[in-house]
Amino acid sequence: MAQVRGRVVAAVILILLGIYLFAIQFVPALRAFSVNENNWPLIIVGIGVLFLLGALLTWAPGMMVPAAILLGLGALLFWQNATNNWGSWAYAWTLFPGFVGVGIFLMFLMQGNLRQAIIAGGTPILMSVAAFLIFASFFGALGMFGQYWPLLLILLGVIFLAQAFWKRA
Repeated sequence: MAQVRGRVVAAVILILLGIYLFAIQFVPALRAFSVNENNWPLIIVGIGVLFLLGALLTWAPGMMVPAAILLGLGALLFWQNATNNWGSWAYAWTLFPGFVGVGIFLMFLMQGNLRQAIIAGGTPILMSVAAFLIFASFFGALGMFGQYWPLLLILLGVIFLAQAFWKRA
């Protein structure tokens, strides 16, 4: 049964892709949007959406992780391309564990295990946000922290310490 659903999803994806590519040839506004050099990251977002649809239509929770990574990467590249802020890679790489965490969260949520989703997905999300705030502050992207960015390191250490004691209990 799962094999049949997988083939149906693949067929639907191919049909939708064909319709889109066909429409590009005859709809000038869609063609202009498609060949716009600023929109190339949307290809990655589109692939992420296809993974997401595949996961939902075939009920394959494991596909949520690559879907979240691709969607996050595509969104990040789209923002960087639109703002021409490629220097943000100095700290934006810290978001990738968070993308994985979102995928893990969605995977366990699809399996009906909310507690495991929060624990397994929430940890990398929190660590990613903390690392992003630390690195972005260090590189001057978040002026709100200014010289107080080391407090984020202290907060991260407190979180690690709390987790160490919480897991023992």
